[in-house]
Amino acid sequence: MTTESTAGGLFGLDALLDNPVFAGGFGLASLGFAAAFARKGAMVAAATARRRLLVNVEISKQDPAYPWILSWLSQPRENPGFIASRLTRIHDLSVTTTTASQGPPGTGGPSSASFFLQPGYGRHIVKHGSAYIAVNREKHNTANMNTGEPHEIVQLTTLWAHRHVFEEVFSEAHRLAAKANEGKTTVFSARGMDWAPLGDPRKKRPLGSVILDEGVKESIVGDVQDFLSRQQWYVDRGIPYRRGYLLFGPPGSGKSSFIQALAGELDFSVAMVNLSEMGMTDDKLAFLLTKLPKRSLLLLEDADAAFVNRRQRDTDGYSGATVTFSGLLNALDGVAAGEERIAFLTTNHIERLDPALIRPGRVDMMLRIGEATRFQAAQMWDRFYGDVDLDHSNRERFLKRLDELGLFGVNPDGEPSYRHTSTAAIQGLFLFHKSDMQGSIDTAEALIPRKFEAGDAVPEGAIKTPA
Repeated sequence: MTTESTAGGLFGLDALLDNPVFAGGFGLASLGFAAAFARKGAMVAAATARRRLLVNVEISKQDPAYPWILSWLSQPRENPGFIASRLTRIHDLSVTTTTASQGPPGTGGPSSASFFLQPGYGRHIVKHGSAYIAVNREKHNTANMNTGEPHEIVQLTTLWAHRHVFEEVFSEAHRLAAKANEGKTTVFSARGMDWAPLGDPRKKRPLGSVILDEGVKESIVGDVQDFLSRQQWYVDRGIPYRRGYLLFGPPGSGKSSFIQALAGELDFSVAMVNLSEMGMTDDKLAFLLTKLPKRSLLLLEDADAAFVNRRQRDTDGYSGATVTFSGLLNALDGVAAGEERIAFLTTNHIERLDPALIRPGRVDMMLRIGEATRFQAAQMWDRFYGDVDLDHSNRERFLKRLDELGLFGVNPDGEPSYRHTSTAAIQGLFLFHKSDMQGSIDTAEALIPRKFEAGDAVPEGAIKTPA
């Protein structure tokens, strides 16, 4: 009895508990603790349930599938049922507008506009089959250091039981993208440390529209197709799966046009690199070449001009960040060089190229695409006027006129004329006389190469751009 009294007097618990103020505060504190604990438990339980019951897929704007998913989300959907139709309504949209002229360029005719609506930033719900998918499109405050564009993501969430629906979503989105680009060739250019499409995809150029000398086009196409069919052959022999081509010749002979047409024939894209671009360093070039877009032809135009006309050195001796010759060699055929690559180099002056650049392994096939030949002129005539010049009589008159002018390198008397023309010049002549065969024949003198000086008058009959 004495011990209990002493303990009660020591701690005073009985007196505190008998105090109504303390007892009320203690009760409230207990209730608050219990509520906080219950709230924390509910949050943990909800997070656990979310991890167990839901699955998320996040797509960054840097991922090639990002525009595919936005296009897929923009497709019209019919959701029968009162609840489904109201849950899947998208109230926040963003728009991309494209315009095109309906009349000939320069005529001031009306223009048409196409509006491409897609889900805006925020949360949405769509239904695919029997699965509901929550969509969250976010724009971050951070930005891509190379392009300045803000980072964006799209997050898709659905029930774990419906996780396989994502395979259908991505497959369908890819089919939509492939259908939208069907019959078109995408041209990529280097933007910072990434590849980005250079404008909209372009209509494929038919391979038959590029007229090269007899057998030249067929030899390149055959070699590329053979290379594409022999990947395992290269792997079995431990040879890097790369192929390089050098097309050289005078300007206007069709080198770049042929590469674009070849990409369309193979259903490839074109990835262009400007070696003369300021800021294009050895490391950047090597990195870009190791992550080329899939199924693309690498195009290095005017390789001879890459190491001339550089910026003058500053007073401190610095000449700016550029690609060195050794850096180009290593990117094409070094330890860090990528594989599964078809590279095309073009030049107007092959004599300026170092032998180290065009050795086998870096350049496996060299072809000269030169001045227009009689064969090419005849093929181009048939392509422009074959539907009206059925008996080829006017074609022979045109070829005879070119022979008289010595534009195939030989005069009528058999002596060298040292005079040539280009396929680009012949095409320009035909484009000026689209429906006038006689006009093309009468003004064939305009195909004679001339060197103009400032103040020279345009000769009579020369090709001019129509007003």
